[in-house]
Amino acid sequence: MKYWSILFLLIGFTLSCKQKVVKQQQVSLLKGEYNFRQLTSHEKQVYQESVEALYNKVLKPNHFNGGIIVAKNGEIVYEKYEGYSNFSTKENITPNTPFQIASISKTFTSAAVLRLWQQNKLSLDDSIQKFFPLFPYHNISIKLLLTHRSGLPKYEYFMDTAWHEKRKADNNDMLQFMISKQPEVYNQPNKTYHYCNTNYALLALVIEKVTGQPFPQYMKDSLFTPLGMKNSYVFSVKDTLNYVPSYMYNNAPYKLENLDCIYGDKNVYSTPRELLLWDRALYEGSFVSKQLLEIAFTPYSNERKSFHNYGMGWHLFINKEDKVVYHNGWWHGNNTAFTRLIKDTATIITLGNRYNRAVYWSWKIGAIFSGKDKEQELEE
Repeated sequence: MKYWSILFLLIGFTLSCKQKVVKQQQVSLLKGEYNFRQLTSHEKQVYQESVEALYNKVLKPNHFNGGIIVAKNGEIVYEKYEGYSNFSTKENITPNTPFQIASISKTFTSAAVLRLWQQNKLSLDDSIQKFFPLFPYHNISIKLLLTHRSGLPKYEYFMDTAWHEKRKADNNDMLQFMISKQPEVYNQPNKTYHYCNTNYALLALVIEKVTGQPFPQYMKDSLFTPLGMKNSYVFSVKDTLNYVPSYMYNNAPYKLENLDCIYGDKNVYSTPRELLLWDRALYEGSFVSKQLLEIAFTPYSNERKSFHNYGMGWHLFINKEDKVVYHNGWWHGNNTAFTRLIKDTATIITLGNRYNRAVYWSWKIGAIFSGKDKEQELEE
């Protein structure tokens, strides 16, 4: 009760500040620009103090080890780095420390596919067989992979005990395993929503097939470098010698395992500041047009009525005009959260490298900008 009392007081103080805002932002669709209204120094101070209070309630007591950025109208109002990037060497986490962002990686894979569609290099209605004729599962389109409606099984389950090779499996190994072993499907195509990493690992292979480039190189050349994301990259087999582990509760490192080099569903490494550059690019439509992003932010899982849904590479929370576009991630000791409050032009980015589910609770900070708590928690 004490926590919520403090929260409501902070929200009330923030709302009084928000009421003075006449124009939140200006959008120019013709130029593809997104011009945020600049915050006043007073607004920045209010937001900074409010976020810090919640950080001290939600993350700090749970021994957060990582980095967090909270932005409003594209401006950083709070930034914090805690703990070690390497517990063995006691190297501190800095703004330039890249984290394995786990399933937030899907937002990049989805955008890359949409960009290729925008360039008329593929269609969302293309079947997997167009790219991989021997693929044994039929009636599965690119769109069904993007929306997690393929019904395919999860590679981390069907390969977990079956992959006995000493070498690390890559995406092509996963594909060939599916062709030769044909693991049982979860459901028929487009029957229901079923979150599945296999979908996005296959999409990375499609991107390679269409572009003629390895997925890590394509992402670097077409996205990371143009956006100025100098510390961001896709981890692959060639990076195993430079692997920096994430950590368990007791600070013991997670060793590199046989399925850790499969990408598309995970394995983008980035920083909070560089994910904020990604957030800005999404507002501007500079990588993918705003029209296609609206398609990505459209709900496709409507089997049951709920505030929660999934688009193309993004989780969605929709309550009337209120829309939160977000994705969380988990892989080994990495817990990550990327939350975009579209109506309030606010973004919360939290990346951790020591297993800590409190990272997902950072969505609570959104109440400072929206003036209300979500009726239900965002999905992990």
